[in-house]
Amino acid sequence: MSDQQRLRRRTPVRRLWFGLAAAAVTLVCTGVPAHAQQVYTIDNTAEPSVIRVAIRGLNPNGEPDPRGRIQWVQTVPFEQYCEDVLPNEWVPSWNIEALKAGAMAIKMFAWYHHLHPVSIDGFTFDVDNTVNFQTFRYLSRQPDTNQAVMAIRPYAYVKPDGEIIELNYRAGNENDPNWQYRNAQKMAQWGSEYWAERGRDYVQILQFYYIDRTLRQYRS
Repeated sequence: MSDQQRLRRRTPVRRLWFGLAAAAVTLVCTGVPAHAQQVYTIDNTAEPSVIRVAIRGLNPNGEPDPRGRIQWVQTVPFEQYCEDVLPNEWVPSWNIEALKAGAMAIKMFAWYHHLHPVSIDGFTFDVDNTVNFQTFRYLSRQPDTNQAVMAIRPYAYVKPDGEIIELNYRAGNENDPNWQYRNAQKMAQWGSEYWAERGRDYVQILQFYYIDRTLRQYRS
């Protein structure tokens, strides 16, 4: 299978049918208006130690089904989760700077959703293991992608005031900067490799796609 096919297969649909409705249900159930929710920042919120991953049933092809029933919720160390997502969302053979940009997007997406859990069918969780959120496969980590996760470990990519937000991404087009995603505040996975091959480091890649964001170090 080519890299193009693999990346297209796992292009995130991220809650187009699932998360928005679930979030609405959560807010209705709690009775807390959206504008009154706490603003989580890098200054008042620690990085999660673990993340709760809802494991969904498989489709006929043996892949986790975004519409499948939740089988159980797996509690995973946060860094391990990032390591077990990156090789399934980025191509492990890509330039290390592209992988580091991907590691940051995956980390901040997960951190945000850890702070905004949902409840479905009696299960409460932060993310699931499908493209509703990010594709997670337990113990799928690889040396190059692990290196990328470790490289960005002390840092977060947040709003200028430190607010923790999700960093969204899409596959994009191969051999293309994917300007359309820059305008939509999303990183193109193929675009990260495009820029890395042209000498940009991971911070420059992030700056291209996410406007009005900044890199912050939060631990030594």
